[in-house]
Amino acid sequence: MSKNKGFSETSASRYSLALYELATEANTLNEIEDHSSSVINLIVTCKDFRSLIKDPTNNKEDQLNALNKISEQYKLNELLKKFLSFLITKRRFFYVEKILKTFIETCSIKRGELKAELISAKNLTEKEVNNIKEELTKNFSSKIKLNYKHDPSLIGGLIVQVGSTMVDTSIKNKLQQIENRMIEA
Repeated sequence: MSKNKGFSETSASRYSLALYELATEANTLNEIEDHSSSVINLIVTCKDFRSLIKDPTNNKEDQLNALNKISEQYKLNELLKKFLSFLITKRRFFYVEKILKTFIETCSIKRGELKAELISAKNLTEKEVNNIKEELTKNFSSKIKLNYKHDPSLIGGLIVQVGSTMVDTSIKNKLQQIENRMIEA
């Protein structure tokens, strides 16, 4: 099992790098990155599409037909469509979500962006999230690609993680620390 998992990680990395190089060569990197995000979003939100990808009993023709319909509807970049068709014919479409996520991460790294996670107890406005992103950009002297999530279970406060640096000011964390001290005593 772990051998197969390693294969998928390595394969995803190689395929995503190939897509990056093709997109750079064709001068369509930004468009393909945007369209890749749309495909990932479709995989996450559409149960039928996810099933078509993940179910190994689906044949190539059904997958290619679905891809053609999606490509027409979303007006996917032709290079991305050919790349996804290639994954289907090579029976690697099962890894498409991982490949596209790795591709987007590669684009981000090549732009010199740091990946950051922001989780808050309160639902933040877009302006508040952008203010936090700007502040992180100043503090880390690097562009920040911020992934924001709202989690009411934190009770109050927020959690920010940039690379290996994490700041947890949530009430949930403080209560957990108090509980741990009470258990130790």
